[in-house]
Amino acid sequence: MLVDDITIYIKAGNGGRGAVAFQKNKMALGPTGARGGNGANVYLEGVADLGALRQFRNKKDFLAPNGEQGKSQFNDGHKGDDLTLRIPVGTVIHNLTTKTQSELIKIGERLLVARGGFGGKGNFHFRSPTNRSPKEFQPGLPGEAFDVRLELKLIADVGFVGLPNIGKSSLINVLTNAQSKVANYQFTTLEPSLGAYYDLILADIPGLIEGASTGKGLGIKFLRHVERTRTLFHFIAADSDHPAADYKTIRKELGTYNKALLKKEEYIIISRSDMRSPAEVKKIVALFKRLKKTVIALSIYDDESLKELKKTLALLNKAKHI
Repeated sequence: MLVDDITIYIKAGNGGRGAVAFQKNKMALGPTGARGGNGANVYLEGVADLGALRQFRNKKDFLAPNGEQGKSQFNDGHKGDDLTLRIPVGTVIHNLTTKTQSELIKIGERLLVARGGFGGKGNFHFRSPTNRSPKEFQPGLPGEAFDVRLELKLIADVGFVGLPNIGKSSLINVLTNAQSKVANYQFTTLEPSLGAYYDLILADIPGLIEGASTGKGLGIKFLRHVERTRTLFHFIAADSDHPAADYKTIRKELGTYNKALLKKEEYIIISRSDMRSPAEVKKIVALFKRLKKTVIALSIYDDESLKELKKTLALLNKAKHI
């Protein structure tokens, strides 16, 4: 199961305490207590693994190591080893404590989310002409601690949207090495699936239904994954009794959730065209061409229709690199 929205607690390490110590060498005098080490920082790093948030399902608290206490003979304590948590590229980081947010959009990109506390001064740092044997020291400062919500929003070049069970998963399986589940019932796909077609990232978004924008079905859980896609392939089943109404249903849900989704480049894919006669498919294509959009009649069992779709994907791939 894809984990795409989870809240965790992170805490950077505390700084180490400064030391109180004096010279141990014969004939030498004076304080030698050193500074404590700084606490470890907490970083988030973007990775390609879409399921990387699964690591947070059972463990929700992440504490970075504290800095080491200061030592004698001017030896500072060691800094704590930084803690790096790897999360999928496309994750929005909501700091619930500070009410701020940021995001990771590149593989290998790192974000400092909690800074470790500074180590405290040892008594060597408190020496003065009037206080040659100080016993003062500083405790280390506490590390930052936050509640953080991690919300994954897929970053893809093309998002497949439409009602449930209309052939999106079948197509992405044909075009890529994705292994989306395929069956003849609604909500076969219960989590988004990604596949790569040359340099294009394709996202199979699970089927939406009327009311998805208000949470019906698996609505909002999946609508947020459409936000980051550059282009939409809107699937309409050729064997639907009401293709125009199906189209309007999905467009309404997209717009209700976020009006910006209606401005994305959109291609209309008339799927399962083998289930209708050529004359009936032609009428459906003509119906949608009135919207001045590119319309492709498609059957995964028809090589010619697949070739036409692949030409469109090739143009999108070329445009991506311009």
